[in-house]
Amino acid sequence: MDLLPIENPPMAKKYSFRSLKMVNVDLDQEFEHRPLGVDYGTLNNGLTYYVRSNPKPRLRAALALAVKVGSVLEEENERGVAHMVEHLAFSATRRYTNHDIVKFLESIGAEFGACQNAVTSTDETVYELFVPIDKPHLLSQAISVLAEISSEIRVSKDDLEKERGAIMEEYRGNRNASGRMQVAHWALVMEGSKYAGRLPIGSENVIRTVSSETVKQFYKKWYHLHNMALIAVGDFPDTLSVVELIRTHFEEKISALDPPIIPLFSVPSHEEPRFSCFVESEAAGSAVMISYKMPADEMKTVKDYRDMLVESMFLHALNQRFFKISRGKDPPYFSCSVASDDLVRPLKAYVMSSSCKEKGTLQALESMLFEVARVRLHGFSEHEVSVVRALLMSEIESAYLERDQMQSTSLRDEYIQHFIHNEPVIGLEYEAQLQKSILSYISGSEVSKYAEKLQTSCNCVLKTIEPQASATIDHLKFVVSKINNLEKEGSIIPRDEEYIPEEIVNVKPAPGYIVEQKECSNIGATELTLSNGMRVCYKCTDFFDDQVIFTGFSYGGLSELPESEYLSCSMGSTIAGEIGVFGHRPSVLMEMLAGKRVEVGTKLGAYMRAFSCDCSPSDLETALQLVYQLFKTNVIPGEEEVKIVMQMAEEAARAQERDPYTAFANRVTELNYGNSYFFRPIRISDLRKIDPVKACEYFNSCFKNPSTFTVVIAGNIDPSVAVPLILQYLGGIPKSSEAIFRYNRDGLKGLPFKFPKAVVREVVRSPMVEAQCSVQLCFPVVLKNGTTEEELQCVGFLGKLIETKILQVLRFKYGQIYSACVSVFLGGNKPSRIGDVRGDMSINFSCDPEMSSKLVDLALDEVVRLQEEGPTDQDVATVLEIEQRAHEDGLQVNFFMCCVDLALDEVVRLQEEGPTDQDVATVLEIEQRAHEDGLQGNYFWLDRILGSYQSRVYYGDVDTSFKVVRPPVFKFLFSV
Repeated sequence: MDLLPIENPPMAKKYSFRSLKMVNVDLDQEFEHRPLGVDYGTLNNGLTYYVRSNPKPRLRAALALAVKVGSVLEEENERGVAHMVEHLAFSATRRYTNHDIVKFLESIGAEFGACQNAVTSTDETVYELFVPIDKPHLLSQAISVLAEISSEIRVSKDDLEKERGAIMEEYRGNRNASGRMQVAHWALVMEGSKYAGRLPIGSENVIRTVSSETVKQFYKKWYHLHNMALIAVGDFPDTLSVVELIRTHFEEKISALDPPIIPLFSVPSHEEPRFSCFVESEAAGSAVMISYKMPADEMKTVKDYRDMLVESMFLHALNQRFFKISRGKDPPYFSCSVASDDLVRPLKAYVMSSSCKEKGTLQALESMLFEVARVRLHGFSEHEVSVVRALLMSEIESAYLERDQMQSTSLRDEYIQHFIHNEPVIGLEYEAQLQKSILSYISGSEVSKYAEKLQTSCNCVLKTIEPQASATIDHLKFVVSKINNLEKEGSIIPRDEEYIPEEIVNVKPAPGYIVEQKECSNIGATELTLSNGMRVCYKCTDFFDDQVIFTGFSYGGLSELPESEYLSCSMGSTIAGEIGVFGHRPSVLMEMLAGKRVEVGTKLGAYMRAFSCDCSPSDLETALQLVYQLFKTNVIPGEEEVKIVMQMAEEAARAQERDPYTAFANRVTELNYGNSYFFRPIRISDLRKIDPVKACEYFNSCFKNPSTFTVVIAGNIDPSVAVPLILQYLGGIPKSSEAIFRYNRDGLKGLPFKFPKAVVREVVRSPMVEAQCSVQLCFPVVLKNGTTEEELQCVGFLGKLIETKILQVLRFKYGQIYSACVSVFLGGNKPSRIGDVRGDMSINFSCDPEMSSKLVDLALDEVVRLQEEGPTDQDVATVLEIEQRAHEDGLQVNFFMCCVDLALDEVVRLQEEGPTDQDVATVLEIEQRAHEDGLQGNYFWLDRILGSYQSRVYYGDVDTSFKVVRPPVFKFLFSV
């Protein structure tokens, strides 16, 4: 019999991670420099390119222009110029003027925003675009934009003057407490190197005074094609045509004949540790930071990869130690962690940081150093190493199972790292094989030896941060000397091992049974009513191989409490969470879940209580066990746990009192909501009134009655496996003998709040280290009973429209702000199906304090103009396109249940005058794409189904309400 080729051969069977074959490990084997799975090459003019086809997300492309030019190349009179070039790139080029690039991006739905399209660091600048490619010319035009940026940025005096204000506002925004501490720490770590004075934001003097000629000279000197790479990853039918587009737009550009070589800048080592006691009056709290500097690693061989795995195991194991200490008796800190940080091109550091109580920095420092010394002396136990081994194995398994679902942006970032830092791209299949083959053979002693790298004797920087000075450098030196002496003497004893139970549920419950089952054809889901009254709706999907998500909710929450009980009960989730809401203390549960991919959380809101989960299909039973434990556990507050929680709460309250932005936000809230107790900030005096017993009793009662809960599940589930687990652990939750928390959603008690009836214009003044200014313009919102679902979406659209116009006027026309945000708040509204919905819409931006009044007037003028004239057709088309793309890309469009006067005016205008033909065509296209493309994510479906249950049109039949509330995107305006 002849063996004929099959025209469309079936896909090879996907083998699971557990059946993945191991590989023979040759530690000396070098990784290929050529990246895997990509068209990779260099044009004649020196430009490197990477092109890869990737179907996720559909009809989208992630592009980048990576440039090996950063702020370290600046001279003293150029500090900040590299960042200025990045800004000017979107302002004007040879072909695109007057922010035409921004207009193009917005016109195709690739929304422009602060830090959204480019970033400048000390060693590189990267321009990134995420664009639709469903029309033939869009990819070509997007590549042409990056080609213009590569060599055709226009740097005129007028261009620079227009952008100075925005850059200055970005600089001012970085001069808060966090920014000042970052600058001081950076200078300390980089002392003796050019990097020390080259943070990308630059100096205020240069930003204000540098000439356009200086900026142009920097751009012409360093921006050369052989220092650049064009990366394109997207849903391309073929990659060769994309390579040809790159040639078309780039090959005509000529490289300089003798461009300067980009120099390498060293960071000198230091034998003695460096110390700093930083006092910052606006700091969020007291903290300790220890940086252990060392040369950056290069990943060239399999041995290098193995060393990286050992390092990762060490960091995970040490972090587990720190977490246990933070949850022990009289902990020295509230939180502590260690991580590896690539600082600059030749340097990395292990950075160990902790947050602690006021005047507790020395105790925190001593504990951190003590624990590292203990690891050097006694190492990690085999149990600790086995836990982190299982954790890393679980992480690579999840990545391997989802390798076909990798987003184009993630792959683009891999190729950026390959070009900038010479990191190998070996592919997830081989990496999974490699990791699976190596992890089991890494011993505990190898992991423990990494503690030798955390020595204070060389290249170490120790810093404390305090709102008020208490520690001195002599104190820090004494602590270091003390721990060093204890280690030399061998006076540090091993840690005691903690008992870890093997099972989350000791005795499995008797399963419940199904009382009623409905097939929901509109949703493609099944609804079950269980014997204990719980309702479960599950939808089987194949979007992601390694994801199951679910949320359970019930009506009735904090709004039902009298004001006298609100304070204590609002802390219930926080206090109970520290004790352990799933039947085990958090530090114990962390180890019990090692090797499993499962996260379950709880939330107590004004009108609802909820639990939610994200897990692997193989860990669904564990996730459901945790929910069962949530309902069965009776949390009893212990003295030590309560003490820790209240200390943390008090420190947070003190930090808020120090923060001038909090003072502003609190006054805004007070004005907007009439000083309602529910929105009032918690003061230290309030914390001392909290009753922890009442708090835990309230939390316990919130999750006692399963009959009031609806659970929605979406993901890769097999009903034959999942339904028995649902019946056992959700159906097995005992039915409540009394009507605990059984509320009618239409009878819920509303929160007391009221918006001011008259116009209020107020200036909030607060002492600040450096003058800054935040602005909020807030408008009342009222949505009358009976409003349709379409009108709910309308406000989200109009909020985006106002945001776009404010940005166009205040940023691009006047150059006085860096970014703007328009948001709608409806958190105070009860979910009743009747009655009005109230809230507010706010415009927020920061600016020069001297310019605030003028900019407020300009913003109000723009709002009035929109009210009187309405938006242009281009305005509408731009925002519709942005909302369309956001919807298609799996981001949730804001569905606001409200409408402001200006929104209603605009709706009326559109209804009376009618949309243009282009408007109709655009929205019809949105409808079609929303149906085709918006259905590709589990979270999308979870939110849609939850929204159907919680909709005003839901009266017991979720399939019907789902059909009514599916996003119509202005269909009511544009009937055809």
